[in-house]
Amino acid sequence: MGIQLFMLALARSFRYGLRPLANAMRTMSAEQNPPKQGIKKWFSKEVFKLEPKGTEASLRDIADTLKSVNYRYDFPQNLTDQQKKELKRFDIFRYDPMNSAEPPHFVSYYIDLNKCGPMFLDALIKIKDEIDPTLSFRRSCREGICGSCSMNVDGRHTLACITAIPKKNLEKSFIAPLTFMNVLKDLVVDMTHFYNQYKTIDPYLKRKTPKAEGQKEFFQSVEDRAKIDGLYECVLCLSCSSSCPSYWWHSNEYLGPAVLMQAFRWVIDSRDEHREERLEAIGGDMKLDECFQLGVCSLACPKGLDPRKAIEELKELHHHYSEEKEKKGISVNVSLPQ
Repeated sequence: MGIQLFMLALARSFRYGLRPLANAMRTMSAEQNPPKQGIKKWFSKEVFKLEPKGTEASLRDIADTLKSVNYRYDFPQNLTDQQKKELKRFDIFRYDPMNSAEPPHFVSYYIDLNKCGPMFLDALIKIKDEIDPTLSFRRSCREGICGSCSMNVDGRHTLACITAIPKKNLEKSFIAPLTFMNVLKDLVVDMTHFYNQYKTIDPYLKRKTPKAEGQKEFFQSVEDRAKIDGLYECVLCLSCSSSCPSYWWHSNEYLGPAVLMQAFRWVIDSRDEHREERLEAIGGDMKLDECFQLGVCSLACPKGLDPRKAIEELKELHHHYSEEKEKKGISVNVSLPQ
């Protein structure tokens, strides 16, 4: 039931903005008993109070927004229908903006899983090496460390190198680029804007006190070191940000879950001495406040991290900093949570 409610809320977010989606998630969390009057009626009445009168929630709203990808065809592999039934089918998004004559579409490839590695990246490499060399995608480490092969696999943003192919299921799997990102070619998206946003948080240690003579390192206690666990492991694959509705709508201003989690990582690092300056930099406009704590980012993270929780704590720190600053009219020393 929760998935159905979320999908309906997501559908309405395309048409009416993020407030209905935020209301939906909060209502779902507070709802203890299943609605007796039916999901559709309850959802329209209780969740979408900001919608125009006379509208009704429907999953068709999602289909109405997805009109750019309108056809699919099989790549010519000289296979019979019977052979295709015995092979795994991969529907892969293909699009070359430089070739305006061909709109976005899906191409189906058939692979014998007994002759392919276990991960989706293995399937992509096999397709490129043995079937269609024109297919474009990013990849590097093949160990879930570099974040290069982030893409949409069967409806979920993840890393293709650590996402296993369902061996016992010969039903089709589809692979597409990260949602709401500009496509450079096929599965390759433009990360320039994201990297520019990442630069704005100064993702490196900043000190005011110089090292003492002979000092080589800045030490920290075991307890302080433990505070950045679950933060430093981020590989900047953008799976979380590209799953975030707020980032879809306001990526030009909102920094997104990936950048904000890394901002929090440096704010709470005991070795850094620019905590107040960092909190000041992420305030104002919609850099931080556009997060509605939906938690989709945490569900999407292929590394099992929790950007939602990090942003929640970052917002608390920023709120405390803003209150103290308003009272004193000067920069304040913000204490970290224990």
